[in-house]
Amino acid sequence: MARYHTTRELDWMLVGFVLAIATLGVLQIYSSTRTTVWHGVHFKQIAWILMGMVLMWVVAQFDYHTLINQAPLLYALAVAGLVAVLLVGETRFGSRRWIALFGGFNFQVSEFVKLVLILVVARYLAQVRQEAVSGADLLKIGGLIGIPMFLVMKQPDLGTALSMMPIGVGGVLLAGMRWKYLAILALLGALVLPVGWRFLKPYQKERLMTFVDPSRDPRGSGYQLIQSRIAVGAGGLWGKGIAKGSQTQLRFLPVPHTDFIFSAYAEEHGFTGVMLGLSLYFVVLMRIIHNAQTAVDRAGTCICLCVCMLLLFHLLVNVGMVIGRMPVTGIPLPFMSYGGSSLISLFIMLGLVHSVRLRRFVN
Repeated sequence: MARYHTTRELDWMLVGFVLAIATLGVLQIYSSTRTTVWHGVHFKQIAWILMGMVLMWVVAQFDYHTLINQAPLLYALAVAGLVAVLLVGETRFGSRRWIALFGGFNFQVSEFVKLVLILVVARYLAQVRQEAVSGADLLKIGGLIGIPMFLVMKQPDLGTALSMMPIGVGGVLLAGMRWKYLAILALLGALVLPVGWRFLKPYQKERLMTFVDPSRDPRGSGYQLIQSRIAVGAGGLWGKGIAKGSQTQLRFLPVPHTDFIFSAYAEEHGFTGVMLGLSLYFVVLMRIIHNAQTAVDRAGTCICLCVCMLLLFHLLVNVGMVIGRMPVTGIPLPFMSYGGSSLISLFIMLGLVHSVRLRRFVN
């Protein structure tokens, strides 16, 4: 019979720093929305954080080996869920990404598909016995990730689709990959880019062109990026103070509580606040890597490393986006951006990490 684990066995340093980031997020959401139609949504964010903590603890009680064994079934359900989104999903801002549930809650299936992919990749790579993955292994992993990516891109949601790639990358790096395969993948990527351009939606092409030259359409497609960079620069060393950022409070900065929350945070807390926030993220990533190092098997290490790679990808892309070093994409800032599906899925990922941690002494 499986042993019940107590809360004292949790990685409280990891949990504490995550909650610190989430607290900064709640504070910034309140500041960014207090005079808008979204006023009060910070209470929802607090509720989702509490729900996420509960789910993290529940998932941690499950042996991750049991979850990995159910990965094929979960994968089939995930693909079916993505198909259901395309058929009956709710459309917002030209994208069909959500399924409406009771109580006005909208369920974003793609966020939870990432959890399933982590388990699927861990299951597959745990069965690889050679020193490095073969070409056939790369094709199989690419296919497993490629099917959900394709369905998510059809919504269309390029940002979320791309965020599934680090899961496969993290797993492959752990298992080992020969240099010739890396060179082949790089060559294929270079060849696919021109072809992929033809399949992008018009607004996606516009975002890429705006990334290269935001000034080409300062009042249209380049508006978000220009205002974001102004907000970040206006923060200076110490910031303008909570609820005192002109770009944020005067509504020049679009959606300052979701995708561009880092811009609002930088304006009101300055360089000092930004360094504090990035330091918190650094500790979180290092704690996850520590749990990966203490895992008893490759499957556990793979789960932790895939979670770490996914968080790192979200962090780099979101921060790079708001300062003009990455194209504008709908990728939220982990644990800070407003949104229930993303936040809860992240806490469940932490539950997987803790599931690995709590069984590190099992023979």
